[in-house]
Amino acid sequence: MDYNQLAVNLLDAKSLVASVGVIGILAIIFAETGLLVGFFFPGDSLLILAGVAASSAAEKVLGEGAQMSIAALLIGAPLCAIAGAQLGHLFGVKVGPKMFDKPDSKIFRREFVVKAEEYFDKFGPAKAVVLARFIPIVRTFLNPVAGVLEMPAKTFFVWNVIGGLLWTESMLLIGYFTGDQLAPVIDKYLIPAMLLIILVSLSPVFVEVWRERKKKKAADVAEQAPAEAAGSGRHRKG
Repeated sequence: MDYNQLAVNLLDAKSLVASVGVIGILAIIFAETGLLVGFFFPGDSLLILAGVAASSAAEKVLGEGAQMSIAALLIGAPLCAIAGAQLGHLFGVKVGPKMFDKPDSKIFRREFVVKAEEYFDKFGPAKAVVLARFIPIVRTFLNPVAGVLEMPAKTFFVWNVIGGLLWTESMLLIGYFTGDQLAPVIDKYLIPAMLLIILVSLSPVFVEVWRERKKKKAADVAEQAPAEAAGSGRHRKG
């Protein structure tokens, strides 16, 4: 077995869709949202290509035998995404505090909790849970962090269901309804298209980073102003 090829395939949405079938895709969606080790899976592009695989363009894009059931995907994907997130929340409630408080942990870092608290404060817990679905990596880690922050299970469940449905169904239907139009050029433009999807998904993160830098710069200027004013005052007295 070529383990290098296997490793590449795990990160290649097209290869995954063509190889694992509906059950495999559902398992990956569950792992990405429920198991903290699944954060590296290409969830957005995977769902879009799964939608293509359920369209009439399936064989043109993914090869013979790649056809999938859109009904199975539309029902199974949100269920797995919701179940995975619920597991992540439960994990955060039960063992999250101990894991995140370990100073030498490489994955369960305290910074995740701090950043999630800021995310929760800015958008509110409900909106944070929904928006996190569309942000790679964040959708994996926010669920246990919500548990650590003691977000009520019932509240989390309601917004988890809403976010899970919006994310999976929108991605699947984009692929399903555009599959025929994209089929002639999807091989040529697959990589740019997937990169665009990733960039769009990460845009809230970029905006947040930009705002944080702007806020920090403004705070630095505000701190420097009194000191400069005091200095100039002393200079005039002298």
